[in-house]
Amino acid sequence: MPYQVAGSLRNDDLSYVVRQADDQLYASLKAGDFCYVLNSRQMGKSSLLQRTISRLSEEGYECLYLDMNRLATNNITQEQWYKSVIFSLFHSLNLRQQVDFQKWWDIQAGTSSVQKLHQFVEEVLLIHIQSKSRKDGKAEGIFIFIDEIDSLLSLNFPVDDFFAWISHCYNQQADNPNFQRLGFALFGVANPSDLISDKYPTLFNMGIPIELHDFELHEVTPLVQRLEEAISQSKTVMREIIYWTGGQPFLTQKLCQLIVQTALKTSKKTIDLPRNTEALWVEQLVKTHIIQHWEVKDDLEHLHTIRDRLLFNKQRAVRLLSVIKQVLQAEESQTSGVRTDDSREQTELLLSGLVEKRDGYLKMKNPIYRSVFNSEWVSRQLTQVSFTKKFSRSLTSLSLN
Repeated sequence: MPYQVAGSLRNDDLSYVVRQADDQLYASLKAGDFCYVLNSRQMGKSSLLQRTISRLSEEGYECLYLDMNRLATNNITQEQWYKSVIFSLFHSLNLRQQVDFQKWWDIQAGTSSVQKLHQFVEEVLLIHIQSKSRKDGKAEGIFIFIDEIDSLLSLNFPVDDFFAWISHCYNQQADNPNFQRLGFALFGVANPSDLISDKYPTLFNMGIPIELHDFELHEVTPLVQRLEEAISQSKTVMREIIYWTGGQPFLTQKLCQLIVQTALKTSKKTIDLPRNTEALWVEQLVKTHIIQHWEVKDDLEHLHTIRDRLLFNKQRAVRLLSVIKQVLQAEESQTSGVRTDDSREQTELLLSGLVEKRDGYLKMKNPIYRSVFNSEWVSRQLTQVSFTKKFSRSLTSLSLN
């Protein structure tokens, strides 16, 4: 069976790599904590989400899923957006036979959008699920998983009330035991300060951040076991893969898939590597299939996604590229480099996935990124961005004259 590189893995996929985040998210939700997984793209957030839903559902918990990328459509109004959120919950609960949604919605006329959402959860969702119980006889818990939370940044109205409502649900637990059965988990590529414009993001202050780290060598046994059929010295080969990818999930799965595909093209369907040649063989594989001419070969939009995030905002791009340049120069000169801080530039670079925090300093995450987004690439982009800005200013000046 081939490796799955893009998208969330099936719950029974043998190549799923269990990390500390799996148990931390599962245990924190069951303990009644608000949880959020905010990280760069293609780190395995969706797979973690689906595995956690499956794990909790098997124990009798009710798990509801909201895809904000689907709900946050262009030009949607605030009223329409809240209605779509409520209807998505209604549809997930399969309440068509018990509740006339349009009639219920009409009854709420005159109340605010966020109040409608609260009324639905309190009067419909919690009441409906209260009639069910788990196998152990306890009242069934409900978890609402909210995916692609960064899609809310594209809405043309503030969503502070939505996050404040989630916080209110947790505060309600002291006075209304029914709300003790309700929990939330947010997933996406965003910084809490971007999601909430309020200076006091109490929701995230009270929550548990679930850190989703790159694969460690001792964790990737499922990947090694599947490599054994494709290549000799599979453990040594995997060590070299982790060296190049730094354990980045997408790239690690990608290299494993490339090895399997390469093996299938041979007459024996396997690759027999002489000992002590593994490092050179993997290096050639990485350079040939990923680094060289990456703009053409990056068919699943991994490196392109990082590049586009860096260059999307021309004003910010100069600052981001300047920090990357400092990080690269420090690594080339083997000096300490750029100290970590909470600046917007560093936060954005961390969300891009290009860099990581290591011993109090920013470092390039892996040799692949260091090779693709190298000093020459950074200098070229800085020149291009600077030229674009100067050209734009010239056009503005001409139009004013």
